[in-house]
Amino acid sequence: MLNIFIGYDKNESAAYHTLSHSLLRRATGPISITPLVREHFPYFTRPRGPLESTDFSLSRFLVPYLSGYQGHSLFMDCDMLAQVPINEVWQDLPRDFKHKAVFVCPHDYTPIGDRKMQNQVQTTYPRKNWSSFMLFDNSECRILTPDYVNTASGLQLHRFEWLQDAQIGFLPLEWNWLVGEYNANPLAKLFHYTLGGPWFGKYRGCDHAEEWFDEFRHMTGMDYYPTQVWEQPALKVVHTEAVGNPRSHGECK
Repeated sequence: MLNIFIGYDKNESAAYHTLSHSLLRRATGPISITPLVREHFPYFTRPRGPLESTDFSLSRFLVPYLSGYQGHSLFMDCDMLAQVPINEVWQDLPRDFKHKAVFVCPHDYTPIGDRKMQNQVQTTYPRKNWSSFMLFDNSECRILTPDYVNTASGLQLHRFEWLQDAQIGFLPLEWNWLVGEYNANPLAKLFHYTLGGPWFGKYRGCDHAEEWFDEFRHMTGMDYYPTQVWEQPALKVVHTEAVGNPRSHGECK
């Protein structure tokens, strides 16, 4: 059983469920998916900081604790989309994987802009986005207690200062392909819409948007429309007319 924890943020609910669907329908063996919902962890008491772009920016580091420090667990940001069976990640581990505490995709890049998603500040630091896809050997991560995660700085956590460098293993970048930061790659194993995904109006035309729309359509049997209909250009006129005419409410299709 591969235990997967996915960060959950109410602003990206559609992304969470679509990622989960993409994992479930491609898996070639049993997997378990758990959403990391901040409100579910009363022992996670630190307030959300101004530079934390999601509710799970730091709670992700509770995964080894939530796993009882046993076995392996995979953490994923919710703004991702699987293109291959997630079980195949085991095939890309190096032979010395038993000597590593965590496996990540070792990105080495500078973000293209200073804003992302819903106008969130884009921060730049060494090892950025390494923590967006982490395969933990939980028994080697006992330092990640609730007390430690509550008090360590965000940079200490995200830069893996809680480990020796030799304890960090690497996976191919295809397991965490940064859409918009890297060139389009139809051979990527996992798309990561790190700047913002097509569930946000601003990014509806981003690279690999159609793959996400196809997955949502497969999951729901419907085309995707945002919660706020005025984000959808084709619906702006209809929405305006509906607001101006109470009798036309409910006729927006």
